[in-house]
Amino acid sequence: MLRNTLVVVIMIIGMLLLGACGESAQEAAVTPPATPAVAPAPTPATAPVATPAGGAADCVPSGDLQFVCGPQNAEDIVQVGDTEWLIASGMNGDRWGTDTPGHLYLINHRTREWEVLFPAAQPVFEQDMTRFPDCPAPLNINNFSAHGLALREETQGQYLLYVTSHGDREAIEAFQIDAGADKPVIRWIGCVALPNTVWPNSVAILNDGGFVTTKFMDPTDAEGFNKVRSQTITGGVWEWHPGKGEPAEIEGTQLSGPNGILVSPDDHYLYVAAFGTNEVVRFDRSVTPMARTAATLAVTPDNLHWTAEGRIYTTGGDHMPPAECPKQPCGSGWSVFDIDPETMTATRVTGVGADAAMQGASSALKVEGQIWIGTYAGDRVGILPAP
Repeated sequence: MLRNTLVVVIMIIGMLLLGACGESAQEAAVTPPATPAVAPAPTPATAPVATPAGGAADCVPSGDLQFVCGPQNAEDIVQVGDTEWLIASGMNGDRWGTDTPGHLYLINHRTREWEVLFPAAQPVFEQDMTRFPDCPAPLNINNFSAHGLALREETQGQYLLYVTSHGDREAIEAFQIDAGADKPVIRWIGCVALPNTVWPNSVAILNDGGFVTTKFMDPTDAEGFNKVRSQTITGGVWEWHPGKGEPAEIEGTQLSGPNGILVSPDDHYLYVAAFGTNEVVRFDRSVTPMARTAATLAVTPDNLHWTAEGRIYTTGGDHMPPAECPKQPCGSGWSVFDIDPETMTATRVTGVGADAAMQGASSALKVEGQIWIGTYAGDRVGILPAP
C-alpha cells in the first residue's frame, strides 16, 4: 500500500514539473528581448504563419472573397517590386476599442504566409542624418500606429518605405527595405514630424525622395470625423522635400477628408481621394492655378494604388448618406473601383455585400490576377479574383 502511494506521488510531481517547464518554454518562445534604443517591443509573431483560405473555422471564404487571417487592422498594402512579397500596415486598435499595437506585416502573396516585419524581435534603428537630420528620436514601437504606405525602389533591391504614423507623434516614418536576400529586411532610418493638428492618412513619394501626404482632419478636433461625414473641408495635401525646410500645406488642395494619394511619374499630377465627398480629385501642378478634375464614386474612397496597366484602384464602403448611417460602420458592403487617370472616369470592378466576413475595406492592390484588400478594422486581409 505504501509503495503504491509513493508511486502515485512521484507521478503527480513529475506531471507538475513538466507543466511548469512547458509554460516556461512557451513564454521564452514568444517573449522578445528588450531593445536598447527604445522601450521593449510588443510580442511579435516569431515565425511565418500560414493561413490558407478555409483553414480556421472563422476564416472560411465568403463567396469569392478569400482571407489571410491574423494581421490586425492591415489598413494599406504595397508590393515589393514584382516579387512575391507584400507589406501591410497595422493600425493600432485605439480607435476601435482594442489594445492592438502598431505593426508592419510581411505577406507572401503566393504561399499566403505572413509574419510581423516590424518591430519583430530585434528592430533596427539607424537614423540617416543626411536625409532626416531633424527627426527628434527613434520611433516608439510601444506607441505608434502604421497607417498609409508608399514604397519606391531607389537602387536595385533597395527600397524607401514611408509610413503615415500616429501615436507619440504625427509623422511620416521612414524605413529602408533590403529585398536583395531571400526575404526582405527592414530598418528604421528617420522621420519627418508633422504638426499635432495634422492627422496624416496616406503618403506618396516624390522623385527627389520627398513626399506628399494627406491631412485627413485635425486629430485635436473632437468633431473632426463628423465634419468629414458632413462634407466639411477638413484638410489638404502637405509637401516635404529633403533639405528644404519643414512640411507645408499646398494651397488649393483643401478637401473633405483627404485620404489616399498618388503622384504621376513626373510629379505634375496629384490624385487625392476625398472621403467626405466620394471623389477622387486630380490636381494638375504643371499649370497655375492648379487645374482640378474629379471622378465621383459610389463609395467613400480610401487608399489609391497604381495597377500594372497604369490605372488607379481604390476601394471603400458603399456610400450611405449620414441620415441612413449616423455612425460608421453600417454594414453596407464595399466595392473596388478602377479609375482612368487621363479621363478621370471611374468603373466598378468588384465588391461584396454587407454579409461578407470582412468589412471596412480601405486598400485594393492588384497583384498577379488577384485583388488584395486591406481593412482599417479587422483581423484579416482579403483576396478577390481580378476580372
